[in-house]
Amino acid sequence: MSVNWTTGNRLTLLENGEAFFPAVFEAIRKAERSVMLETFIIFEDRVGRELQQALIEAARRGVHIDVTVDGYGSADLSPQFIEAMTAVGIGFHVFDPQPRRLGMRTNVFRRLHRKIVVVDGSLAFVGGINYSADHLADFGAGAKQDYAICIEGPLVEDIARFEAEVLAPVRPRLPWRLPRRKARRPQPGPQENAAALVVRDNDKHSNDIELHYRIGIRTAQRDITIANAYFFPGYRFLRDLRNAAKRGVRVRLILQGEPDMPIARFAATMLYDYLLSAGVRIYEYCERPLHGKVATVDGTWATVGSSNLDPLSLALNLEANVMVRDPGFSRELQDRLDALINEHCQEMKRMPKPRRKIQRVLVGVFVFHFLRRFPSWASWLPARKPALTSIEPPMDGT
Repeated sequence: MSVNWTTGNRLTLLENGEAFFPAVFEAIRKAERSVMLETFIIFEDRVGRELQQALIEAARRGVHIDVTVDGYGSADLSPQFIEAMTAVGIGFHVFDPQPRRLGMRTNVFRRLHRKIVVVDGSLAFVGGINYSADHLADFGAGAKQDYAICIEGPLVEDIARFEAEVLAPVRPRLPWRLPRRKARRPQPGPQENAAALVVRDNDKHSNDIELHYRIGIRTAQRDITIANAYFFPGYRFLRDLRNAAKRGVRVRLILQGEPDMPIARFAATMLYDYLLSAGVRIYEYCERPLHGKVATVDGTWATVGSSNLDPLSLALNLEANVMVRDPGFSRELQDRLDALINEHCQEMKRMPKPRRKIQRVLVGVFVFHFLRRFPSWASWLPARKPALTSIEPPMDGT
């Protein structure tokens, strides 16, 4: 779980597509050397087309660009959309592309769920926002609430190096070079302003993000606020939340009240009685679908990233979060989450006489045994190791 904590970073919180897309597109338009962009979803809507155009314009002025998407999340991109980019020299890579069976996508497990952008090795973005119009408020009732972080400073070098390692199988010799790694920086103490990239993969970092969450929860003294779209974590995670509430920490969860996937809310509600009985406070965000994956602890620790707190993100998907020890950034995120609770959430109350129907008891038993055992079961699904595939540029004249 060792990570490289860096100090001296400038961190900016970006809320929703209204803040995220203009910042990313402007950075791409100003790029001079390189852009590495990795995401779960690009849709061919107004956001996806603006991203495509910004990338094409940058490539035409000599910027080296690599775009990596997930074969499940971005399965509907047309050949014409991709060819417009590869024709100008953009490297376009797909994680685990698989053919449809009976019209259905089959690459369900082990998705590339990270959302990372690195520009010129000096500016980076990490978060949960995909490139689609449903991250903009004017999309309507289905517009998603989400967050990202913009980073300038030493941490960008670590993120760029990570992305270069991801691209190594398809770009063994990059036409540009990362700065030579300096001597390893000392690990800052818990109270220092610092930030680190933490990833989850199916190799050496299978539970790093969850462990960092649990460390934050177990060391909390006053306050824990977690906003997460798909909440169905493991038993130990839930136990840590209950224990924190029992020792007097104010523990607040912001979960989906208007979910884009109803089953996500149903699964989370199975945990409500267990958490509420220990003093955990649960708020459902009812303005629109919640897509965020953020948390704060004691106004000093925070995380922003792509990882949900469900079995897919915690045990299968490739994820990336930035962990932050910075009171200024943490308080800003805390203020945003407080506003969400005060203005757009409904607090869930424990029922005075919880229902004890046999069906609910049986489902509850199944849920908790599932939570205990899913991480080990996940290793069975599937055995093969997904890989990147590069899309070749079109032949001349085609």
